Amino acid sequence: MSAIIEINHLKKSFGENEVLKDISTTVNKGQVLTIIGASGSGKSTFLRCINLLEKPTGGQILYKGENVLEKGYNLPKYRTHLGMVFQSFNLFANMDVLENCMTGQTTVLNRKPEEAKKIAIQNLKNVGMDQFISAKPAQLSGGQMQRVAIARALSMNPDVLLFDEPTSALDPEMIGEVLKTMQDLTKTGLTMVIVTHEMSFAKDVSDHVIFMDQGVIAEQGTAEEIFEHPKEKRTQEFLQRLRT
Repeated sequence: MSAIIEINHLKKSFGENEVLKDISTTVNKGQVLTIIGASGSGKSTFLRCINLLEKPTGGQILYKGENVLEKGYNLPKYRTHLGMVFQSFNLFANMDVLENCMTGQTTVLNRKPEEAKKIAIQNLKNVGMDQFISAKPAQLSGGQMQRVAIARALSMNPDVLLFDEPTSALDPEMIGEVLKTMQDLTKTGLTMVIVTHEMSFAKDVSDHVIFMDQGVIAEQGTAEEIFEHPKEKRTQEFLQRLRT
C-alpha cells in the first residue's frame, strides 16, 4: 500500500502537559483508519496535529515523503489536500448550503463558480442534501448540517478526509444518518481518518484501528485484532467497560 501520511515520533505539549508522547503510524491510500480511546487520551489533538490546526512540539509528519514540519514547507498547500469534518459542523451561518460548499473551492482552489457549483451539487447529492441547497444552516437539523459539512469537505477533493468525533454533538436519532453517510463513503476508496466513540461503526468500517491511552498508541491493528482479540490489558479494559 502506498503511504499518503507517515507520522514519526510525534509529540505535542501544552505548557507542562504532554498530551501526545511519541506517536508513530502510517495512513495508506484508500485506508479507513479509526482512532478510539477514552476522553482525554489525545485522539482529537492527534487528529488536529495531522492537519496542523495544532502545531506538534516534536517529530515528523511526512506527506508523500516530505516532512511538512520542515522550515519553508508550503503549509497552505498541504492543508488543501486534507478535508476536515468537525464536531460542531463549522458552517458559515450567513451562507446557504450551496454557498457553504462552493466558497472553499473558489477562494482556496481558484475554481470558477460554475465548476464549483457543479461539484458542490454532486457532493450534496452524494450525502442526500441536494434538495436543501438554498437553506441556511439554522434551518437544518444537526444531522443535516453535518452531512452538508461532509459534502463541503468532499468538494475540495482531499487526499485524506479527517473526522473529529463527527456524531458527538448530535441527538441520538440523528447519529444514524451521519454514520450511514460515512459508511457509504468508506466504499468509495476515499482515505479516511476518523476519531469516534461509535465502536460498532468503527468495527464495521475500519481497515486499521488505533487505540490511544494517555497520549500514546497503546495498541493498533485490524478491526478484528483490536475488537475481537486485543492483546493489551488497557485495550481489553476499555472495550470491556463499553460492553457493560
